[in-house]
Amino acid sequence: MCAEKGICFTFLNPHGKFLARVEGPVSGNVLLRKKQYRISDDKIESAKLAKLFVMAKISNARAVLSRVIRDHPENTDVNKVKKAMEDMSLMIFKAEKNSDLEEIRGIEGMAAHLYFSVFNELIVAQKDEFYFTERSRRPPKDNINALLSFVYTLLVHECRSALETVGLDPAVGFLHRDRPGRPSLALDLMEELRPYIADRVVLSLINRQQVTPDSFMVSEGGGIFMKDAARKTLLETWQKRKAEEITHPFLDEKIEVGLIAYSQALLLARYMRGDIESYPPFFCK
Repeated sequence: MCAEKGICFTFLNPHGKFLARVEGPVSGNVLLRKKQYRISDDKIESAKLAKLFVMAKISNARAVLSRVIRDHPENTDVNKVKKAMEDMSLMIFKAEKNSDLEEIRGIEGMAAHLYFSVFNELIVAQKDEFYFTERSRRPPKDNINALLSFVYTLLVHECRSALETVGLDPAVGFLHRDRPGRPSLALDLMEELRPYIADRVVLSLINRQQVTPDSFMVSEGGGIFMKDAARKTLLETWQKRKAEEITHPFLDEKIEVGLIAYSQALLLARYMRGDIESYPPFFCK
């Protein structure tokens, strides 16, 4: 019944690793996909889209930093966060003016490093127990990375399903290089949504003390993973976040957060069909 209604199921193991997907027939539009492949093979055209994903990602990361200064100035190093925000603004400007795909990728990498260098300032409760130093994965080396890796896995599968629904190929991207088994376009789309959707869920869980150090365990390989109860709490928080309503900045319509990925995938498909002049990335307000 779910397959008939276009509802996709994604199965993950307790550590957040992808296991399988169950879905109905995927109705890819062959003309749309041919256009997607042509753009992907053209570095100049790819750069035009890649820079938009990167600019939105950096802007939305700045918005997350701005939020902590506004709401919790007493629990964060305001000057340190403001300096990071200023540097991010310069990176947005550089990306906008750049047409070299490799340089745009480099700007994205620098912005991500800068953002995570001040991520610890976003932790306003349980600071001693949840101390972030750097991004780690496969396996995650601390509690925060365990949370981030899990929600990023959830988000990339949301993006993949959204792209397939509108007829695009999630494996052929513009910012991320194509590799066997990698959903490159889903990763592209996820970049602009990470800070606003995924990171805020993780920060909420920690700062509201919905997870504690006792919520995690160490695997035989030294990785840190959530216990069952913590995973259940995360998924409940994730679903509540997706049910929240916002006004889409481009469409100017009320939609649920859980439909942002679909809305952006639809706009991307419309751009490729020539229905709109350029792709409007998601900039949170």
